Amino acid sequence: MSESGASEKADVQLPDMLGIHEAAEHLDVTMRTLRFYEDKGLIAPQRVGTTRIYGKREIGRMQLILRGKRLGFSIREIKEFLDLYDVDPEHVEQVRNLLGKVSDRIAELRRQKRAIEQTLTELRLIEQQSKDWLDGAKGTAQPKSQGNND
Repeated sequence: MSESGASEKADVQLPDMLGIHEAAEHLDVTMRTLRFYEDKGLIAPQRVGTTRIYGKREIGRMQLILRGKRLGFSIREIKEFLDLYDVDPEHVEQVRNLLGKVSDRIAELRRQKRAIEQTLTELRLIEQQSKDWLDGAKGTAQPKSQGNND
C-alpha cells in the first residue's frame, strides 16, 4: 500500500471491534498474518465463540509489530518491547529499551551500508575492467571471411 493510502486509513475512525477480515484489511495484511502473530503471543484478540474480535489495543499492537518488522527488528525483540509496555505504566523502561535497540539497529545498518558501498565499488571496477577488456578484444579479433573453406 502507498504511504498516502496508509495515512488515509489512519484518518478513518475505526469501530471499537473488528472481525479478522476487517482488521486484516485495515492493517493491509492477510488474515494468516494476524493468526501468525497471535500464535507467537504478540496479540490476543478476544473470542466470541470461534470468531476473533480485534479491539483498538490489538490494532495498535499490530501497527507497532508491523512498524518493528519494517524497521528490521526480530519478532523476539518486538515481543520484548510489547511485554515492557504492559508492565511499565510510565513507559520509562520501554523507551530506554527502544532507544538501545534503535541505536543498535542504526549501527548495524551503517555497517551494512559500508559493506554494500564497498561491494558496489568492487563490482563497478570489475564491470569497467570487463568492458575495457571486451573493447580491446574487439580490436584484435579476426573477422571470419564468408567464402573461405579452410
